[in-house]
Amino acid sequence: MRATVMYGAGDVRIETVPDARVVEPTDAVLAVSRACICGSDLWPYKTMEPTHVGRRMGHEAIGVVEAVGADVRSIKVGDVVVMPFAYSDGTCVFCAEGLNTSCIHGGFFGMADVGAQAEAVRIPQADGTLFVLPVGKDHALMSSLLTLSDVMGTGHHAAIAAKVAPGKTVAIVGDGAVGLCGVIAARRLGAEQIIMLGRHADRIALAKQFGATDIVGERGDAAVERVRELTNGLGVHSVLECVGHGESMLTAIRIARPGGAVGRVGVPQEEAMPGSLPAFYNNISVSGGPAPVRAYIAELLPDILEGKIEPGRVFDRTVNLDGVPAGYRAMNQRETIKVMVKS
Repeated sequence: MRATVMYGAGDVRIETVPDARVVEPTDAVLAVSRACICGSDLWPYKTMEPTHVGRRMGHEAIGVVEAVGADVRSIKVGDVVVMPFAYSDGTCVFCAEGLNTSCIHGGFFGMADVGAQAEAVRIPQADGTLFVLPVGKDHALMSSLLTLSDVMGTGHHAAIAAKVAPGKTVAIVGDGAVGLCGVIAARRLGAEQIIMLGRHADRIALAKQFGATDIVGERGDAAVERVRELTNGLGVHSVLECVGHGESMLTAIRIARPGGAVGRVGVPQEEAMPGSLPAFYNNISVSGGPAPVRAYIAELLPDILEGKIEPGRVFDRTVNLDGVPAGYRAMNQRETIKVMVKS
């Protein structure tokens, strides 16, 4: 089969690799019908040291189950399923608490031989990982359903961690696909004012359509000042940090009002978290991490099927597998928001 392999910064190739197959009795094999390129894939695309081994890429997918192991019970061949970016058994103590990304027997896709930007992918812990969708493989809402594998669930997780609630003021730092889905999540949870920090025209237009009430194009001190102007000098109740840079995290803490909360879902690019002193003295809580999107699918799915939310609009370019290297370049150069890979 063919799959995406990254060999170093900027070096993405489509290669023939061994076919995905059942290895453990709890595995399934997914024939991928739709995958995508994530903003977090751009970090290794920019920084990965050259290697002769390569890294299989892709952690978001929808597809049709092609094979199942002997111990798989809830998933069957022919099911149309969404694959969250982390696999989990669904039964351990952390899965029971809704924290599937910390599953004792879990792990993450886009590593070793489990990359989803491919014709097929092996799914460890298939029963606890895959979510069966009540649709056909070519359903009209497939692009929005694909966001349940990561970005919509991650935007929702940021909003939950930031304690978004009816009547609250919210700011989103980062105008990528996760930040845009964060706008959807904030509006869905009843936020009264939603401030998007971003400066790219296409993303800002979509943010407004999703429910952003205000746009702040400034950065650094100017951004903090502008957010405070928009909130009567107080700052916002909730901040969704969807980038991962130290500067974005510092901005998030500085624009939160005393007693506010920051939900961080941008993969941190520094070991130390900036803003410790203002967070401490203003009693700002900081929470978040890898979103346990598997735990959120059942809650978010009905709103997608009923057309109440349309997160699939973050996909503004579609390629086939051969177009994946060009898709990486386009996302890295900010020519597109998010790329869908369609088989």
